Amino acid sequence: MNSCDFSLSQYSYAPIEYDKELVHFSVDEDKDDIIPFIKDAMKVSKDGFKILASPWTASPWMKDNKSWLGGKLLPEYYDTWALFFSKYVSAYNAEGIDIWGFTVENEPLGNNKNWESMHYTPDEMTNFVQHHLGPKLEVDYPKVKILGYDQNREHLNEWVDSMYKNEETSKYFDGTAIHWYASTYDYFPEQLQYAHKKAPNKYLIQSEACVDSEVPKWKDDAWYWKKEATDWGWDWAPEKDKHLHPKYAPVNRYARDIIGCLNNYVDGWIDWNMVLDTQGGPNWFKNWCVAPVIVDLVKDEVYFTPIYYTLAHFSKYIRPGAVVMDVEHSDKDLLVTAAENLNGTISVVVFNEGDQKKNFKIRLGDKETALYINPQAIQTIVIPTKIN
Repeated sequence: MNSCDFSLSQYSYAPIEYDKELVHFSVDEDKDDIIPFIKDAMKVSKDGFKILASPWTASPWMKDNKSWLGGKLLPEYYDTWALFFSKYVSAYNAEGIDIWGFTVENEPLGNNKNWESMHYTPDEMTNFVQHHLGPKLEVDYPKVKILGYDQNREHLNEWVDSMYKNEETSKYFDGTAIHWYASTYDYFPEQLQYAHKKAPNKYLIQSEACVDSEVPKWKDDAWYWKKEATDWGWDWAPEKDKHLHPKYAPVNRYARDIIGCLNNYVDGWIDWNMVLDTQGGPNWFKNWCVAPVIVDLVKDEVYFTPIYYTLAHFSKYIRPGAVVMDVEHSDKDLLVTAAENLNGTISVVVFNEGDQKKNFKIRLGDKETALYINPQAIQTIVIPTKIN
């Protein structure tokens, strides 16, 4: 919603100052790219997909600093900003596109004013949802979901404490969104478990992740398995947090984090940019990142990176509506997750990050199968039906 660092420029659907009723609201900016992309995806998707929309900032005229960067939403525009969400749903519906849900604000703690941002404290966001956004969507679009927070996991506890303080504060929150940038190595299981216990019937969705601070490597599969990639924290994290940002292979980041999330109550996992160009953009701020799919616009060529195939182990075999199962395993060098799909199949994903081949057995009921996994490998085993 509105622009972000991966837009071509800064823009808002409500550019006219002091238009509190949003008479001039328009998503025309999206009609050359975002909307056609979504429609193309809808045409080829057999099962369909859900759209989770997020604003990086309100229009500068609604904010205390009148800037795209940082600042806070002025209380006099709380209702206007809530109306903005409703009008967005209406505008996209008019294009034949349904919106499943929103996050209230991308990275409410800010991004050091590097690109579009707007700040909330936990209680400020809870207040906005409880008294403005929630009631507005309840009237206009009651099926649209609202996810709070939407930033790194190390601060998750204080946000869910505010959101789910009592029945009144939690009423309009359907769940919590999280990012992985506090560490692309440590998946913060304690914080994920805390959030689940705080609101066991609410969603917990990983809404953004990518190998950032890197330019993609073109058709170099081996690089994605090598311990060379860095993230923002390699250069910029304070000394006390440096251990959370080691050099780490991109494939390992994804497999480790997704398995860790699924085993700790996370309901969904979203990559930030599925497709980027060879520079890791476009991006008006030049905030380059790696993506699962890289496109050479000059040569009109597409490169499906090992990250793409890593994601496929989960998205292809663990389908919407699947339920994650408890797995007991004795070899702690292997990361394992398993889920039962709605059709009764069970998918077991095994990740061997080490440099040694591993033998293992899968036991389900009274059935047992001997298998092995090569070093530096991800393997998915599909069991046709659950054995009672």
